[in-house]
Formats: sequence, structure tokens, C-alpha cells
Amino acid sequence: MKLNSIGLDEKKSKALSNDLNTLLANFQRYYQNLRGIHWNIKGKRFFELHPKFEELYNDANLKVDMIAERILTLGAVPLHTFEDYSEHSKVPVGKNVTKDEEAIRLIVDSLKELLVIERKILDDSAAADDEGTNAMMSDFITEQEKTVWMMKAWLAEEI
Repeated sequence: MKLNSIGLDEKKSKALSNDLNTLLANFQRYYQNLRGIHWNIKGKRFFELHPKFEELYNDANLKVDMIAERILTLGAVPLHTFEDYSEHSKVPVGKNVTKDEEAIRLIVDSLKELLVIERKILDDSAAADDEGTNAMMSDFITEQEKTVWMMKAWLAEEI
């Protein structure tokens, strides 16, 4: 087994980097969705939702950077083109979303996709003894599960 400069198995790090690039692509689409609903939201809940969507897209932007930097730390290159993001993303595209419930549902659906990817990375990073990636995924999952719960509460739906 050949180790990289941070003491991890190179093959496992490459596989984790590929999964992290998939997560990066999906986070970029999620981020762009949040920007769109922030700009386009209309209705009686505008003053409630507009700043909430800004909070969420600022957080997503930070996470995009963290993911890309982790990919670099593992010795790989982060995806960085819209073509790559479209090719690797499963997060739904939110185009011209103006209604509050549709916007919140888009967030919940997007987070569901991100959580599936993150749980796979969490399992694989644990198996690779990659505590850096593992801790990041654990933190992301904890935050996003809470966001899903809050959004579902806003929709008056059960988890």
C-alpha cells in the first residue's frame, strides 16, 4: 500500500476524492438553487424567506470551498466547470421558483440528495481511516438533518 503525503492510502484517497467531487458538483447546484430562490421569492413570506435563503447560500458557499480544499488535500483536483457540475449532479434544478412552499420543498429535496452522498463518503472515509473527511461529513450531516427537520416543520409535514 502506497501512502500519500498525509499518510492515507493513495487508492482510497483517490476514490474519496471522486466521491467528494460528486458532492462538490451537487453542492454547486444546491448553491445556485439557493441564489435563485433568494432572488426570485415572492409573496407574503418574502421578508421571512429572503434572508433565510441568503443564510443558506452563504453556508453552502463555505461548504463548497471546504469540499474543494479537502479534495486538494487528498491530492486530487476539484471539479470547477458548469459542465462537470451538470454531469455529476443529482440535485434537482430549481428554475424560476417564486413560491414559498416550492422553494422550501426544493431545499428539502436537494438536502436529501446531498445527505445520501455524504453518508456514503462518511462510510468510505471511516474505512480509509480518513478522519479529516469523516469529521467534515459528520458535521455536514448533522447540520443538514436539522435544516431538513426545520424546513419540514415549516411545511407542517412530518420528517
